[in-house]
Formats: sequence, structure tokens, C-alpha cells
Amino acid sequence: MSYRLALFDFDGTLADSFPFFLSVFNTIADRHGFKRIDTSRAGQFRHYTIRRMMAHVGLPAWKLPLVARSFMGMMTENAHTIPLFDGVGDSLRHLSAGGVRLAVVSSNSEHNVRQVLGPELAGLVAQFECGMSVFGKASRMRAVLKASGIAADQAIYVGDQDTDAEASHRTGVAFGAVHWGYATIESLRAAGCEEEFVTPRDLHRIG
Repeated sequence: MSYRLALFDFDGTLADSFPFFLSVFNTIADRHGFKRIDTSRAGQFRHYTIRRMMAHVGLPAWKLPLVARSFMGMMTENAHTIPLFDGVGDSLRHLSAGGVRLAVVSSNSEHNVRQVLGPELAGLVAQFECGMSVFGKASRMRAVLKASGIAADQAIYVGDQDTDAEASHRTGVAFGAVHWGYATIESLRAAGCEEEFVTPRDLHRIG
């Protein structure tokens, strides 16, 4: 199916930031008083939902904004080292040229998103809704729908986490699961997805 509006998650969907996330995880854990992880087991953690991962390391929900702020600050200092996934840039250009309206809905900061995208690709994005909790994306997605004037059934949110699927379901937007992100495709299928994208080039068929 073709869509008129494509909303994108950022980390693990557009940007290959998982290696950076792992590299700073234990530093942030020490700073905020939750458990370290064995980064050699990163593949196993991809099967965990966000809530399960928080429980695993003993991270209470009230600390999440503080942890997110630390992560975003460290990413700001290292944005130049974080690449987009191969093919993402071409796909965004293709969709924009085809008349698909683009938006980014991410728990990361707009500054970080723009830095990693670069001026050209950021210029293709009609709306940025950034800096919310990973559990608070639905309201921001509604804001994008309202601003665009496009109905929910003509929109898709592309992401890589179970919380992305939850937000999509709450807003009536189709959820497109990527195979290359933080969570495994099996866990995203369990969360419920209308579309799957095996490679970034597959994003072309959104439009």
C-alpha cells in the first residue's frame, strides 16, 4: 500500500546508533544507579521489550527522563560519529520527490536528529516531534497528523521497537517494522506490524 505521510523513528531506524548506545550504557548506568550489562550479550537483549529491559537492569520509570537526557547529551558530543543506515538517505530523497510528506517522531532530541541527518536530508522533513518519552509518542504522532491534514489511514510510522508499534496502534497509523533495528523482527511481529522492511531500500515502496 502507498502512504501519503511517512513518520519515522530515528535511533535504530534511520540512524545506526546501537553501537554508540552500547558504548555508553554502563557509564550511564553508573551515573544513575541501575545495573550494568554485559555488552557481549547485546544480541540477546534485542529480544527484550523496552519494559523488560528496564526491569532487567532495575531502571524505574521515573528515572527514564534523566537517563534519556544523559544519553542525548553524550550523543550530542558524538553525533559526527553516528552514521545513517546505508540507503536511508536515498530512500528519504525518493519518498520526498514522490510527494510523500516526511516527519520524524523520536525520543531523541531534534538537535541530534538534525545533526546526524545533515542539512540536506533534514530539509526534506516537514515536521520534527522529538524529545518525548519512548512511551509518549502517540500524542506527538497525533500532532503530526493534525498539522499535515492527512488521515491516519494514509499514514505509516516506521520504527524498530515495541513501543513504536504501541503508539501506532493507539493513533490508527500503520506500523512498519524494520529488520535492521534494535529489536528483532520476531518481537516486532509479535507487537503487530502492517508492513515489514528488510533493507532501507525497501522504504521506497511507502510511496
